[in-house]
Amino acid sequence: MTNHTVKVYPSKTNLLKEEQLAWKLAAMTTDLTPIDAEVTEMVINRIIDNASVAIASVNRTPVVNAREQALAHSRTGNGANIFGTSNKTRVHAEWAAWANCVAVRELDYHDTFLAADYSHPADSIPAVLAVAQQMGKGGAEVLRGIVAAYEVHVNLVKGICLHEHKIDHVAHLAPAQAAGVCALLGLDTETTYQAIQQALHTSISTRQSRKGEISSWKAYVPAHGAKLAIEAVDRAMRGEKSPSPIYEGEDSVIAWILDGPEANYTVPLPDHGESKRAILETYTKEHSAEYQSQALIDLAFRMRERIADFEAIESILIETSHHTHYVIGTGSKDPQKFDPKSSRETLDHSIMYIFTVALQDGFWHHVKSYAPERTNRKDTVDLWHKVSTVEKEKWTKLYHDPDPDKKAFGGKVIITLKDGTIIEDELERANAHPAGARPFVRKNYIQKFDMLTEGIITSAERNRFLELVSRLPELSPQEIQQLNVEVPEGYLVKTQQKGIFG
Repeated sequence: MTNHTVKVYPSKTNLLKEEQLAWKLAAMTTDLTPIDAEVTEMVINRIIDNASVAIASVNRTPVVNAREQALAHSRTGNGANIFGTSNKTRVHAEWAAWANCVAVRELDYHDTFLAADYSHPADSIPAVLAVAQQMGKGGAEVLRGIVAAYEVHVNLVKGICLHEHKIDHVAHLAPAQAAGVCALLGLDTETTYQAIQQALHTSISTRQSRKGEISSWKAYVPAHGAKLAIEAVDRAMRGEKSPSPIYEGEDSVIAWILDGPEANYTVPLPDHGESKRAILETYTKEHSAEYQSQALIDLAFRMRERIADFEAIESILIETSHHTHYVIGTGSKDPQKFDPKSSRETLDHSIMYIFTVALQDGFWHHVKSYAPERTNRKDTVDLWHKVSTVEKEKWTKLYHDPDPDKKAFGGKVIITLKDGTIIEDELERANAHPAGARPFVRKNYIQKFDMLTEGIITSAERNRFLELVSRLPELSPQEIQQLNVEVPEGYLVKTQQKGIFG
């Protein structure tokens, strides 16, 4: 790996293209270094993971609406398919990516990478797969596209913080999605460079989507990025140019939206000929909640065995990282995080609620743990309001450790009982983390798939999809067009409200 310095230059400097970050990302994307076997295995795992959470959410309102929008853009001949629908149903690629990204993100239950910023790298997969289906690409090309998207996304997240400036993380996602599509299509470095710049330029939005009363737009964010990225690649393929240099220019994203003219970022990238292995540093979720709560849910399960009476609890203090405290903890100062009438999206970002329910129930479920009857239970509300968080340097340091085997997103919990007894415990990593007690491997991804799709798809469809995806590198274009999970006819609901598209 080589660390690349990224800073702002005045226009008169005329920064060489080859010295710009977007070009370096493009050069890395178009480098055809062979893909490691363990990287291939993890790509397959993440395709399974995406499918499982997407099928579990197919009848949730944002997913239904996104699907209806996509179905209004049908395509004859080669097109892309939509999670849950018949493999014979074809729509334009950017609309398939739109619908499928919403389905993948809706439950916030797929993979994550946390460093200088936040990310869900698997959000790139629907964009790559949709374009592959429309453009007649096979499994080897899909694999290359997904690996490139992960490499761009993870390394941008390592080097450039967006949330400090209240910019949503789609600004790293859209360039990654564009890079993935370019790698899939085998485009040259110049075209890829232009597409990455366009994708970034058009994808800047604020983090209000993750603040206060969090709305369903949170599920649409990666879909928005996917459409922008696919359209950017299309324009670049036609010879259109982009705002340049998009990172380093004096009126660029960095100069006016991020750290400003004095900015100095360091972005690591693999050297030419070096394997792209960033996907191996990412991790999926065992529990359907914000990733920074994963270890604390596991810790709640462990600590509850030491508590005979939850009514005896006086207070619960969670010592954790800066990010956890300020984003999903009491440091956010969001009263909605204590409101039982808050949306699922808001409760998913309240460690106070999450820890309380995990402690009381001893399990976590993507539906039951957020049900209104669960959130409004009096004993839960009472205990929920006794939980607070505080930042501790130890956990912030672990959060930002550059060594993926040391990086951790856990915390220490101190439970004080009314009689003065103190019960405390800590956990650095979620059990399912690659460096955790029970790292997720293929069988765990399949178990998660089976759990989330139980009662929705047939056993024959389950077996067909899992067998197909297991052969990803060798799949033909025709087989890639079948890389979708169909639900039985009549299962999908339709929206009752029409929009512009019908």
